[in-house]
Amino acid sequence: MRINLNQDSDSVMTGPGEIYAKEISGAGNAFALAIYQHSKLPLRVFEAARMATAMINGCMICMNWQSKRDVHQMGITKGVIENGKAPNKDFYSNLLSENYVHLSKKELLAVKFAKAMGEDPKGLSNDEKFWVEVKDVFSDAEITDLTYCIAGWMGMGRVAHVLGLDQNCEI
Repeated sequence: MRINLNQDSDSVMTGPGEIYAKEISGAGNAFALAIYQHSKLPLRVFEAARMATAMINGCMICMNWQSKRDVHQMGITKGVIENGKAPNKDFYSNLLSENYVHLSKKELLAVKFAKAMGEDPKGLSNDEKFWVEVKDVFSDAEITDLTYCIAGWMGMGRVAHVLGLDQNCEI
């Protein structure tokens, strides 16, 4: 861990934001919760983009997370986990090994979108050929949903990874 947490709480979920930047952390946590509570994306599309982002961030928590199985730890019982059948272990294993042959066109585009947003956002915004492909498969509402989801995972995942929290979390 990169910073000292000197916790007074017995909670394993107490993070640096609750100690050092409570208001900022609270806003970030609300954003993170909103993603899982309100995304309208199909669960497999959501998970494909989330896993691609986790791999870019290098976040061990996120790479081991499965939303349908684990989101209850955030106090969430509904939301995106109701948007289709839960992916199986092979889905996650294949994503972690960058084997995309099992993905639907929409799932694959979500992975490509997450990778481009995480690694080359300027290139993504200027890739007209890719945007034609995305707009052929996703509605404007889905593109917006996907973009905000990736932004939340990217930001919060990088906080966890940069501060070394992803190596010490009990989740």
